[in-house]
Amino acid sequence: MSTLNEQHSENSTTLKSRRYHELAKERIAGGVNSNVRLGGSPLCFANGRGSHLTDLDGNVYIDYALGMGPNILGHAPAAVIEEVARTLSRGQLFAGQHALELELADKFCSCVKSAELVRFGLSGSEMVQAALRVARAHTGRTEIIKFEGHYHGWFDNILVNLNGPIANEGDPLPRPHHLQSAGQEAHASDDVAVLPWNDIEAIDRYVSANASKIAAIIMEPVMLNTGGILPEKGYLQHLRRVTRAHNIVLIFDEVITGFRVALGGAQALFDVEPDLSVFAKALGAGFPVAALAGRRDIMELFASGGVNHSGTYNANLVSMSAALATLRELSADGQSVYRRINTLGATLMEGIAASACRCRVDLQISGLPSAFHTCFASHPIRDYATYSRANHARLGIFLAVLLECGVRPTGRGTWFVSAAHTDSDIASTLDAVERALPRTL
Repeated sequence: MSTLNEQHSENSTTLKSRRYHELAKERIAGGVNSNVRLGGSPLCFANGRGSHLTDLDGNVYIDYALGMGPNILGHAPAAVIEEVARTLSRGQLFAGQHALELELADKFCSCVKSAELVRFGLSGSEMVQAALRVARAHTGRTEIIKFEGHYHGWFDNILVNLNGPIANEGDPLPRPHHLQSAGQEAHASDDVAVLPWNDIEAIDRYVSANASKIAAIIMEPVMLNTGGILPEKGYLQHLRRVTRAHNIVLIFDEVITGFRVALGGAQALFDVEPDLSVFAKALGAGFPVAALAGRRDIMELFASGGVNHSGTYNANLVSMSAALATLRELSADGQSVYRRINTLGATLMEGIAASACRCRVDLQISGLPSAFHTCFASHPIRDYATYSRANHARLGIFLAVLLECGVRPTGRGTWFVSAAHTDSDIASTLDAVERALPRTL
């Protein structure tokens, strides 16, 4: 039997994927169903098993994109697939309640310390909107603070300053808005104030002058949509103190970090309890499910009917059974899944760093073993501005060569590690990194 790299070498062409892409563009706008998938190699995959993906041409890839993060147990995890299969003959949608909702809610709240009540939906973008709405209702205020480089979904009112011109230290606060899409309604985000992240002085200065109108601060507790940037020591704790002092709702967008970096999310890892949290991705191990959870007094505003949160497919049986099976797997055996992922991820991070040192390449690695980012820069990366000054062209070359070698991180340079990855996967990946880095010089 040939090795993974030998398989990839023998099937190095992606002709079938390219042909598929041309056909798809005749019926699907851009040939893709999410703009995140535009650009790059137009691969079409035939199947995913464990840590591997196989494309139409038979090329096999060690997958670190993992569906952009959700597949924490790998592709087609048996425990989740079996649990979902058991529910299919019972029905999918009842337009009413079923016992799995409560069973999942109990399990969810036992995992997430800040979750007194929870609501389930299908996507992170949707549940962010619910969080913003209920925060405004709770406080009677309108303004939301978000941070440069943080992503909270594709809706008009929050899709600002994910990328764009770089502000300099000392520039006026809040930052000017940079819309991210043609057709985006410019005034939809009028109540959003954009600040630099990891900057205690900026948050103190702005909040002290504007607290009476601020409903919420929303943030990724680890900046995984942009650079895998960790919060600086004490930063999250400071935001918690500031928001409590001014009755501002603190919202953690844990769409990526939730159930990935720890069973209780980044809030457990950094020991900070937000008022509200949004979860998605790893919660369903690849099935569509999301959640908004938090303080009882805030979440009860949904219960009264005064704050609307609706959805035909919310709490459908497939999503609920998938999430319940996922949380059971993640919490089993003293959370052994996390020990495995963290061990593999740390070995991968250390190996990439050692290879960069040997090759004398200014490759930086930031993040956590379960989810980290690689970029090329000679300066420290601590926020959107410093990340933007990294050499993204070199990163593109690095990622393209890795793909040729059968290793697939995300197109932005984020690496997700799953419970299905093996020691052999890590060794093969580090061999590919050693071959790819010299080509970035």
